[in-house]
Amino acid sequence: MENKYTISIFTENNIGLLNRVSIIFTRRHLNIESITASESEVKNIHRYTIILNCTEEQVIKVVAQIEKLVEVLKAFYHLDDETVYQEIALYKVPTSALAAGKKAEQILRKHNARILTVEPEFTVIEKTGHKQETQDLLEALEPHGVLEFARSGRVAVTKPMKEFKEYLYELEQAQQ
Repeated sequence: MENKYTISIFTENNIGLLNRVSIIFTRRHLNIESITASESEVKNIHRYTIILNCTEEQVIKVVAQIEKLVEVLKAFYHLDDETVYQEIALYKVPTSALAAGKKAEQILRKHNARILTVEPEFTVIEKTGHKQETQDLLEALEPHGVLEFARSGRVAVTKPMKEFKEYLYELEQAQQ
């Protein structure tokens, strides 16, 4: 049975690593739903957060293959209920649509969205939440004219309390 998995990969920051990681998914004919790269809580260590729909057997094999890459320190996978996650979406709409009446303002309040900037021609709105929440706001704003829309990949932290720093320490001890 397929589930949605969040894969967290802790790596050194090397050129071409993201390409080598993505090739692992391509070879296994697995589609990455979203990917986010950022710094981690450990200095000079970066984190890739990849969302994948697949079976547990497939995710276990992918994580094992990813961990074979030299620059990868550790990779983990978790189900949605084992993570806390959000996405961010930006919407550019005509300022005239927002100024025309209270309906657009009510939409923003209902969806807990906020205005980032107001220009004469357009207004940029921000919404953080799960994918469905950002999608719902997009659908509510479409009748008012969405000029641009962008949604980030998932940003997630895990609920299990063992920190990556502990895994890193264990790795250093094993190498000594």
